[in-house]
Amino acid sequence: MNNNMYKRFQFTALILFVLILVDSCTVVNKTAGVDRSKFVGTWTLNNVGYQSLIGNAVTKVFDQAPPADFIGSTWILTNSGNGQYTLANGTSQSIYWSYYNPGNGVEPAFQFKKIYQGDKVKDVDSGYRLNISSNDGATMVLKSPVAIGNSNGYVVYTFTKKGN
Repeated sequence: MNNNMYKRFQFTALILFVLILVDSCTVVNKTAGVDRSKFVGTWTLNNVGYQSLIGNAVTKVFDQAPPADFIGSTWILTNSGNGQYTLANGTSQSIYWSYYNPGNGVEPAFQFKKIYQGDKVKDVDSGYRLNISSNDGATMVLKSPVAIGNSNGYVVYTFTKKGN
């Protein structure tokens, strides 16, 4: 290989390396027009409402407690996906959170799995998926679908971020 070809090869390899590096560093995690960083932080669940549902029709959410018991709960969501929520009565639950955004007209969702001591996240198959209505980094509204015949009603959770 002559010197000119070698320099061209080095230049091409450098450009390819830079393109790969830039591509891997510019992952855009957008959900409902919001990047992932807006979910990270400590949130307080201020209100539980209902859309197309009678309030007392839902007796338990997240296989744990009545919806009203979650009012005042604190949700800690870290960038790594680890998290925890603590109800007003002091009951805490470790979680692993992520978001689901398949595109193709499917509404993006916030999802989490309950993690118990000794659990490995990859081995936990069940969890909860809530539609993302909005998240501006200070206020977040999530909706949990509840089947009603051939349609859905929703339990609507309104959060505010602490420290804003």
